[in-house]
Amino acid sequence: MAKKILIIEDEEILLNLLKNKFSEIGYEVSIATDGVLGLKAMKEILPDLVLLDLVMPKMGGFELLEKRQEDETINGIPIIIISNSGQPVELGRAKELGVNDWLIKTEFDPKEVIQKVVAQIGESN
Repeated sequence: MAKKILIIEDEEILLNLLKNKFSEIGYEVSIATDGVLGLKAMKEILPDLVLLDLVMPKMGGFELLEKRQEDETINGIPIIIISNSGQPVELGRAKELGVNDWLIKTEFDPKEVIQKVVAQIGESN
């Protein structure tokens, strides 16, 4: 059975790029375009891993992470942040909220994202 990845991202180009890359290598990919839909999808899908943007409409990534910590059914799901920022304050807060890894969009390399996902949950099958 393929491992499930949920991508919570509001930038359509990046969202489609990630979705296509992970689908091509055998992961089952679901998407959400804002934090509210992302939190709902996490609870319904129970993915093996979440790729999460921080700045999104309706609910940002940090708020989603706080709500995730309150819910035992999803608080153990590994999270990799994909953000435009890499400020130490944000990185520290993300780690406190249980984030497993971090990527900066301006330094984005799809191969690096794949490597980080495999490091967290292994190959797709």
